[in-house]
This record gives sequence, C-alpha cells and structure tokens, in this order.
Amino acid sequence: MTATRSTRQRDVITRIMQAAQGPLAVADVHDRARSDLPGLGIATVYRTLKLLTEQGRIHPVTLDGETLYEASGQGHHHHFSCQDCGRVFTLHTCPVALPSGTVYPGGFIVRAHEVTLYGQCPDCAARV
Repeated sequence: MTATRSTRQRDVITRIMQAAQGPLAVADVHDRARSDLPGLGIATVYRTLKLLTEQGRIHPVTLDGETLYEASGQGHHHHFSCQDCGRVFTLHTCPVALPSGTVYPGGFIVRAHEVTLYGQCPDCAARV
C-alpha cells in the first residue's frame, strides 16, 4: 500500500468516521466536516471516502438501496434505522444466532448475515 500524505480534510473526515455512532451517508459526512472546514467540497468528501475504503479504514454499508460508510474493525454487528429522524445506529449485539455454515431447507448455505432493525431511536421515542 502506498503511503498517502495527511491533509486537514482527510484528518477531519477520518475523525468523523471514527466518532460516528453508525454508518453515515456522504451528505452527512460533508455536513459534519463543514463545521471544521466551511469551504469543503463534496468531491473532496467522495475522494476521501474512496481512499479510506481502499485503505480498509472504512467500508460501505448498503441500507435501503443507499450506500453509507462506517469505520472498519467493529467486528460482527448490525444496524438500527430510525424511521422518524433517519439516523442509522450500530448495534453491537446480534439479534440472530445464525452461524456461518448453517444449512436452510432447500440447500441454502449461510456464509454471513446482515440485519437492520427499523423503528424509533431513543431520542425520537422520548419526544412522543
């Protein structure tokens, strides 16, 4: 892997990805980064997310047809999507005991699984 130079933009975006409580859309990363870097362009965010993905520091997550990004190295986990505010949270527990190699009727062999739960996050539930 070739070393890349550190820039303020990359440092800010990396910090945002590491601090996120769940996967973020490109627009969310852009919005958060602009508080530190008001002139940051969306193209720089796309390039930086691509670079961080290539370096294995983040990875894409597809939820409801949208590509989001989250920090790598979190181990096995799932997501919770709030239907009120739209935020997506990382759940560090697995609601499904489904080991790799499980064979379902019809010969389906499980290699991995992803679960997304939908509902209200604690903040939105408290407003009701």
